[in-house]
Amino acid sequence: MGNAMERQQTAAAATPARTNFRWKIAFLIFLISFVAYMDRVNLSVATPVIMQEFGFTKIDMGFIQTCFFAGYALMQVPGGMLAEKLGLRRTGALAILWWSIFTALTAFAKGKVSFAAVRLLFGMGEGPVFPALGAATFSWFNTREKGKASSSILMGTFFGPVVGPAITVALMAAMGWHAVFIIFGLVGIVLAWVWHKYAHDNPAHSPYVNEAEYAHITEGRAAASEKKSVAPWSKFLRSSQFWAVGIQFMVVDYIMYVFLAWLPLYLTEVHNLSLKAMGVWASFPWIALMAMVFVAGYISDKMANGKNSERQYTMRTFTAMAGVAVTSIGLYVAAHTPSAEMNIFWMTVSLGALGFSMSASWATVISLGGKYTGSVSGWMNLWGNIGGVLAPIVTAYFVTNYGWNDAFIATSLFGIVAIVAWIFVKPGKALTPNE
Repeated sequence: MGNAMERQQTAAAATPARTNFRWKIAFLIFLISFVAYMDRVNLSVATPVIMQEFGFTKIDMGFIQTCFFAGYALMQVPGGMLAEKLGLRRTGALAILWWSIFTALTAFAKGKVSFAAVRLLFGMGEGPVFPALGAATFSWFNTREKGKASSSILMGTFFGPVVGPAITVALMAAMGWHAVFIIFGLVGIVLAWVWHKYAHDNPAHSPYVNEAEYAHITEGRAAASEKKSVAPWSKFLRSSQFWAVGIQFMVVDYIMYVFLAWLPLYLTEVHNLSLKAMGVWASFPWIALMAMVFVAGYISDKMANGKNSERQYTMRTFTAMAGVAVTSIGLYVAAHTPSAEMNIFWMTVSLGALGFSMSASWATVISLGGKYTGSVSGWMNLWGNIGGVLAPIVTAYFVTNYGWNDAFIATSLFGIVAIVAWIFVKPGKALTPNE
């Protein structure tokens, strides 16, 4: 008996502890999405200075912002296909390098046409990144961890606008607006190298992942094929779920990009905040959004690990619909609130609630897409960035012709479309259940 126990203890001691390198990949995903959104918000924060220097109107700036989203949207589906065909490692590294070069080149733009061209090409570079990150969440994480893994993408995207205004204002004060884009371009180039070095297509190929961690990652999942495959697009395009997940995200991203593109100018123009004060106040809605994304991811994984794991899919639909509803109500109330403090409060409630819809969307991409997560995330992000294309220019039109309040009221009413679309998403039903 004693010898048997000793042998068991010896065997246990000989078995190496499970590595947790996947969570370092999650942190890297966070950093990449953070820098990606910093590179977007930089232009919004610098908008008042750039408008004054170049004599741009709101319509001009809306057009320049829209050019980024047009390029970004254009590359979503090709980006997802590249992530599956070339692998998330090469696709991600090349995309980060491309977008970082054009981030830096923003500093050398000399007029409306050159700004528009650089931002279009910048958007095309960012296009394949999030499909690659979506593919990484599928490849690198256990199915019960997809809520937190998806949150690592979203936490980064929303942390960028939290600290972006303050950092951008500080850099502008010290070195001018041109330096902002050059510095972040260089940061992105470093990140491209780091991603290529550490983010392997298959965790089994990583020298930092041992057998125990790889077994944990692939637990309950069919053996992964080394062969790269293309998603069955004809089947996807006949699916109401596929269209619904895209349409709801178009609305969700439209609302978010209204905040991203116009909140800094709104605060300085309507509430007469200085650039420094705006850098602080503009961060509050994004802090709330980031917090709600974390909470939503935590709840999702808790439910996935519970006895009735199927409840996570019903709850995902409910929280997504409720999140959009609260977002719309908060934005509508904010439009009728003249006080700067209360306006920021309701803006914070509005954008924070959108976190539940964001988290549900990205977790749903994994459960719907499976091994085709790259393509499904690219499709969803394509629709999201159709919203991104529309948000700057439509909002500029409303503000120019009807005023800020009507622009926000119109945005709030758009939320009804997303609520209806979620009825058809059905997160628990995979698009290709047998693959």
